[in-house]
Amino acid sequence: MHQRKHLVFSSVFFAFLLQVLLVSAFNNVTFDFPYFFDLRNLTLLGDSHLRNGVIGLTRELGVPSSSAGSVIYNNPVSFFDKESNTTASFATRFSFSINNMNPTSFGDGFVFFISPDNQTLGSFGGYLGLVNSSHLIKNKFVAIEFDTRLDTRFNDPDENHVGLDIDSLNSIRTADPTSIGIDLKSGNLITAWVDYKHDSRVLRVFLSYSSFKPEQPILSVDIDLSGYLGESMYVGFSGSTEGSTELHWIESWKFGTIGFLPVKPRSHPHNVSDSSVNLMPNIPVSNSTNRHRKRLGLGLGIAGPAFFCVFLVAFGYFSAKKWQSSRTEKNIKAEMILNGEAEPMAVPKTKPTLTFSSGLSLTVEDIVSDYNWAPRSIRDCVRN
Repeated sequence: MHQRKHLVFSSVFFAFLLQVLLVSAFNNVTFDFPYFFDLRNLTLLGDSHLRNGVIGLTRELGVPSSSAGSVIYNNPVSFFDKESNTTASFATRFSFSINNMNPTSFGDGFVFFISPDNQTLGSFGGYLGLVNSSHLIKNKFVAIEFDTRLDTRFNDPDENHVGLDIDSLNSIRTADPTSIGIDLKSGNLITAWVDYKHDSRVLRVFLSYSSFKPEQPILSVDIDLSGYLGESMYVGFSGSTEGSTELHWIESWKFGTIGFLPVKPRSHPHNVSDSSVNLMPNIPVSNSTNRHRKRLGLGLGIAGPAFFCVFLVAFGYFSAKKWQSSRTEKNIKAEMILNGEAEPMAVPKTKPTLTFSSGLSLTVEDIVSDYNWAPRSIRDCVRN
């Protein structure tokens, strides 16, 4: 029974190791800021600031004024992979609050955005710190706006709405949070979830006063974002106010992409002049050769984990067979001794052994002699 537990532990451990290796091979991005105690991996632009673990997008003023600011994650995020022609899905969750020192003075709101630009700060007022008012046609972004002022320039439906914006603040579609009992300007902490599933080509936005995600989205849009999500994009928030004292606070933020196949690591040289790089002429490669290489790469990507799994199964099978054979042999000899047919003999214990090409041999007991270091979930699996 003890050896059987060791065998089960060995199989579970190797399966766990395989899962870790496969997950680490994917070129997906995940980060989590449960609070903001410092600005590591973040860039603040304009009037945005850090206070008591919360990021403010607009200035704290006692009198109406105009202000705009943004916070951007430093590292570019890849949403598209040329080698596999794959567009990533993504999901983000953040908690925010919008309040005002003067309730009669409100506007304008803030956005969560994805953009190829991480330098330009947009204009204040209805431009939400995202769009430059003097270069309207040059703005490229996908954004979810949380708008607190009715601005006729952008065909806003009211002064309390959520909308999907692409390259323009004229929303493709909007939703009214009051339909689910949420007032964006209430000053209460609100949690938002934004999910885009590329396989179904749908984007959804959820809102709640609690930390539990609702079953139904407040905004759902059938849309293909592959034409707007590129290889190198930046994610963040921007907000603004004009002639108001409205404050926009981001209290936590989690973001992740999913859906990429394993890809080769890319090098990103910095500060290299043209004269220091040896340029090689382009060597044309036939389409048939490219297809062959892609098929070979795909085959190796699938065959590698498959062979590893076969190895685990074979190792477990032969270990169990050897253990069973040893136990049967001991029972037969014990019976012969009892019947007086043979002298008692010391039967050496047979241990399943894994031998490597370098000459190193390891038994199952060597591998799992001390598994207290293993994750608790695995130890529980062994005890059961």
